[in-house]
Amino acid sequence: MIQADGLVKRYGTRVAVDHLSFTVEPGFVTGFLGPNGSGKSTTMRLLLGLDRPDEGNSTFGGRPYRALSRPLTEVGALLDAAYVHPTRSGRAHLAALAASNGLAKARVDEVLAMVGLSDVGAKRVGTYSLGMKQRLGIAAAMLGDPHTLLFDEPANGLDPEGVRWIREFLAYLAHQGRTVFVSSHVLSEMSLMADRLVVIGQGRLMAQSDVESFVARFTRTSVKVSSPNLATLSQVLTAAGARVEFSGPCDAVVYDLSAAAIGQAAADAGVALHQLADQSGSLEDAYLELTNASVEYRGGA
Repeated sequence: MIQADGLVKRYGTRVAVDHLSFTVEPGFVTGFLGPNGSGKSTTMRLLLGLDRPDEGNSTFGGRPYRALSRPLTEVGALLDAAYVHPTRSGRAHLAALAASNGLAKARVDEVLAMVGLSDVGAKRVGTYSLGMKQRLGIAAAMLGDPHTLLFDEPANGLDPEGVRWIREFLAYLAHQGRTVFVSSHVLSEMSLMADRLVVIGQGRLMAQSDVESFVARFTRTSVKVSSPNLATLSQVLTAAGARVEFSGPCDAVVYDLSAAAIGQAAADAGVALHQLADQSGSLEDAYLELTNASVEYRGGA
């Protein structure tokens, strides 16, 4: 379990992390979301002891990272895949990490095979593509077979097969009962990958819940309808308290009325329906609704 309690980090007059508290439980993939500049990377650095908080603390299973005697066996992390000496081979890089934590050399070949890099383990990291470096970083995180894993944009640079692999791999790790904490801006992938969410903005906690509850809380459900007599149906539904938005001559989206109620109202009015489909909001919709006011960097119109 990861526990953050009142974390504060200031850089001069700027508060990057502002009294941030949350819990990441084992057995789930927990997504870490927030706009650019919201403090996600700083928070991960604070958790791993790479930066010192001005206030608050964080623990892994009740102990701070600096108290772990062999950290690779308890916490694995990938924050930046580029932080590898370019003249070392992938195998040499992993071997050095393994030696630092007293891990068997055989584990190096195991994790190379795990991430699909066995054939290029002897090549210099400087010749690796971004996706290959990502895989090497994941291999490094898995060296000690840790129970807790932190990944910052793990799918960055991966091809479609690699993206699916990392999604299934993280789900597999969580199914084993490990704690998996993943930061990403790719909401389409996060919607497929994450079971739970921690969302921050301007360094403060904005939401923490399972994905389904998060989407339900910050989006509105609607019903897509299609009818050859849409004008009459619109009048009937409006009278019943619904809001109708036309999307075509025979199509509309209806809010504030269930599909069952719409179907009954149409039947009572003798109006034919060609389509009646529930539509729920997406993770992207919910995220943008929640974080809109905390976005610091916006593109021009």
